[in-house]
Amino acid sequence: MPKYRKLMPPGEGGKIRYSKDGSVRTPDDPVVPFIEGDGTGPDIWRAARRVFDAAVEKAYGGKRRVVWFEVYAGEKANSVYGEEVWLPDDTIKAIRDYGIAIKGPLTTPVGGGFRSINVTLRQVLDLYACVRPVRWFEGVPSPVKDPAGLDVVIFRENTEDVYAGIEWPAGSKEAKLVIEFLNRVLKAEGKAVRAGSAVGVKPMSRRCTERLVRRAIRYAIERKRPSVTLVHKGNIMKYTEGAFREWGYALAAKEFGDLVVTEEDVSAKFGGKVPPGKILLSDRIADNMFQQILLRPREYSVIATPNLNGDYLSDACAAQVGGLGMAPGANIGDRAAVFEATHGTAPKYAGQDKVNPGSLLLSGAMMFEHIGWTEAADLIVAGISAAIRNKTVTYDLERQMEGAKLVKCSEFGEAVVAGMGAK
Repeated sequence: MPKYRKLMPPGEGGKIRYSKDGSVRTPDDPVVPFIEGDGTGPDIWRAARRVFDAAVEKAYGGKRRVVWFEVYAGEKANSVYGEEVWLPDDTIKAIRDYGIAIKGPLTTPVGGGFRSINVTLRQVLDLYACVRPVRWFEGVPSPVKDPAGLDVVIFRENTEDVYAGIEWPAGSKEAKLVIEFLNRVLKAEGKAVRAGSAVGVKPMSRRCTERLVRRAIRYAIERKRPSVTLVHKGNIMKYTEGAFREWGYALAAKEFGDLVVTEEDVSAKFGGKVPPGKILLSDRIADNMFQQILLRPREYSVIATPNLNGDYLSDACAAQVGGLGMAPGANIGDRAAVFEATHGTAPKYAGQDKVNPGSLLLSGAMMFEHIGWTEAADLIVAGISAAIRNKTVTYDLERQMEGAKLVKCSEFGEAVVAGMGAK
């Protein structure tokens, strides 16, 4: 049994393992570390755990089970480990040991204070792919005319770009040194960085681009999705985001040449139609993509993009199908994966058993799909669909749905359990 400072791992249960080809080997009793989260996190976790256990029991009749293992981060870590300990080494070690985790929302202040726990987890565990599926559930209020037309999976690079966290405040010694260096380099081009500026660095590498695009294309192949779109701002940032585009196309040609066709191929070789069994690879400028996803959502299926573009785009897509309360998320690497609610902590509702647990429920469905327990994942999705069709929903949806029944967070979880297996 692994040794931790203040954690008591379960005495029984197996470990998830990852093969070199990226496949996941899952025992019948995997240990899954969980972080309740801050604010409304404990409320949504209680509801979600009830749903997860019910789905596994219904799918496998006792032949499989999840062994839950609580680990700590955020405010609860302060109470267990002492003040200012927001992400204990124990928690990182547990996720590495067991290869998986699921978590509620965690507090991160704007401006000063401690570094984002979410970003730190992604960096130290090398969870390089932020995966955000966005789809509409029938009955969920939407601001667009055709919400059913949006069914995309966004692969957002998770370790570079602005999330590398390399920046210095205005007036700092480090910022002054960087500005002096840049101005020496830029002088020949007639450019300069203004004195007194804050400075940040946006690193993007071929290696990290390739592994993200590779995972996105593999996902499209395995799920039989029709297209992968590279989203970038390469028309302005030619050597970072422009390189993302070029590296992505080169990787696809080298490793998936027989399965992927570009828009140029389709036009020049195939009469304007994608051949059966092929995946269309294209690219779009980031600002144009925001318009495209609103006006022509049915043309997009899998999206691969650098970090900041994916941050905006995934939230914009979620807004079309009910908001972040219905948006799941995963952070996946080659040796570990962390699944999470994508919304904030909403501290004013903490302890009120009020908020929508849908994001965490759908993230759990992603987790079960990731480990190969697709039957359990399908039951969770079916249960959510049934609860919404029956208009048994939490306040965020009830206030927008005519004739809906308002229920608590925990009651929505029970409605999901009751709806499992519904057609």
